[in-house]
Amino acid sequence: MTEHESTQSPTTEGLTVSPSLDFVAEAAQIPPETTPINVRTLRICGLAIVLGAVAAFVALCLTSLIGCITNLSFYGKLSTSFVSPAPAVQYLGLWVVFIPVGGALIVGLMARYGSKGIRGHGIPEAMEQVLTNESRIPMRLMFLKPLSAAVSIGTGGPFGAEGPIIATGGALGSVIGQFLESTAAERKTLLAAGAAAGMAATFGSPVSAVLLAVELLLFEFRPRSIIPVALASSTATGMRIMLEGAEPVFQMTDIQAPGGAALTSYILIGASLGLFAVIITRAVYAIEDSFERLPIHWMWWPAIGASAVGIVGYFAPDTLGVGYYNISDMLSNNLTVPTIMFLCIMKFISWSISLGSGTSGGTLAPLFTIGGGIGAVLGTAFNAAIPGVGVDVRIAALVGMAAIFAGASRAMLTSVVFAFETTLQPLGLLPLLGGCAAAHLVSSFLMRNSIMTEKIARRGIRTPEDYEADLLEQVHVSSIMTKDVVTLQSNNKIADVQEWLATRSNHTSHQGFPVVDDHGVTVGVLTQRDVLTADASSDRTLDKIINRPPLFVYDDCTVRQATDHMVNHEVGRLPVIQRSKNGELVGIITRSDILSVFYRRVNDTQLQQPIWRSGAQDRLR
Repeated sequence: MTEHESTQSPTTEGLTVSPSLDFVAEAAQIPPETTPINVRTLRICGLAIVLGAVAAFVALCLTSLIGCITNLSFYGKLSTSFVSPAPAVQYLGLWVVFIPVGGALIVGLMARYGSKGIRGHGIPEAMEQVLTNESRIPMRLMFLKPLSAAVSIGTGGPFGAEGPIIATGGALGSVIGQFLESTAAERKTLLAAGAAAGMAATFGSPVSAVLLAVELLLFEFRPRSIIPVALASSTATGMRIMLEGAEPVFQMTDIQAPGGAALTSYILIGASLGLFAVIITRAVYAIEDSFERLPIHWMWWPAIGASAVGIVGYFAPDTLGVGYYNISDMLSNNLTVPTIMFLCIMKFISWSISLGSGTSGGTLAPLFTIGGGIGAVLGTAFNAAIPGVGVDVRIAALVGMAAIFAGASRAMLTSVVFAFETTLQPLGLLPLLGGCAAAHLVSSFLMRNSIMTEKIARRGIRTPEDYEADLLEQVHVSSIMTKDVVTLQSNNKIADVQEWLATRSNHTSHQGFPVVDDHGVTVGVLTQRDVLTADASSDRTLDKIINRPPLFVYDDCTVRQATDHMVNHEVGRLPVIQRSKNGELVGIITRSDILSVFYRRVNDTQLQQPIWRSGAQDRLR
């Protein structure tokens, strides 16, 4: 039993190889650096391109289906044109109240006897599958979700089509991943790619669709996932341009660059929208809690919520359906302040009650309508209160539209880029960035969860909030390994080693020991338990109780690689070999060594003295 630091030549014969890792335990195959892209990633990229094209057609079919149901329900004709239900209220009168209720009854039946997963606006449900179910979405949701959403929106539901399309694209990607041999990470990528493609195909917003996938579904920014998602999103947008043209969804006349006072106003407007986002989120979930207390089955709740939709729709027809034209009117400053305030209040009442009832529908369009209206009103108020401030009401509406979504969803970058891509107004980027950042700040300070995560947080599911670089990827094994290695000789008698351990002398406290042969080759690792419980009769030697091939890690591998190797082979320690022709045993890494990496994170959160305090100036030297 010696403290060993001499040169050894580890054999590569019989080593266990793990095909699921980027590196293996076989010496000839462990590269000093691993590439972020491999053949499987190329395969996922190819699938993502196909998925993007299919998602574009799915989006087109869903909007056509919504148009068909709207025309049948409100106009009594068979057409797939995307129309607003609002003009029909003039001749339908009070009958308009019963159309949303009828659609909600159908949705309730579909949820009860089809799948409960169709309830809600889709994105939280997709997030839950990513976080808890290895991105496995049941195939039936791929059909039931768009159908239920089409019925809900087509019969006057105050929702946007984008949420269900995102959920449908995600379900399509997940199902493809389940039909093929894939890992959980690959299914997550396909799910996110399908969701991004659905959003891109709806709005022609490829970049914001990718950002949405990163901020709400992937929870990472890695080449293996971001590239397939980007390819799917760009393919879907290309298909949309081919089918519908390249015009922006929300038309705006050109805007001018804001001055300093106006920019400050837009940031304050964004902060105000962050506060409204908190109020709206809490109101929606308070309404949902109220429905939970009703003494009737949840299948009937959508019909109760739809009665509010119908009543509100009778007095405010523009609240019925998707209502994208309302957003365009606000961005063009075509509506008066009283009209905007009435529309926003009524839209909020209709949407929040209906969504809280558990029906199927999206949140983006209603939030954009409410946020755009509040932004326009605040912009007008700034101009009235501070003459000469130079607030453009159109920009204020644009900032409000994006900021309320940034505050409610915490997808700040998505909100900024989406508002730009759907209007193609580059001079609006600066006020958008300031306003959305302010909304995100206020919302995060006042509310723990977002409108997307509150539902799953109540089920005990924690959603990642920070996308930090993996600390284990930043540290090499050589910097944390134990260098003073106590080794055992393979020809040592078991009885002698047991006697040595019983002395409790120096170095006997280690839990594991590398075992080397007469040539210094590492032949395995034995724990104290292995030795103490072994049969020591007949002068048996240590090599008789080594029951698995030697596993090791190179000194220039990352701690992440070592950790994955330990987990994959269910071991608590690994010998560390120097990467050279005649590899040398230079240390051993244990679970305790790995935990030491996180001391850096803890240390980064500790307050440090300012440099002007006594003794602190030494840090500058």
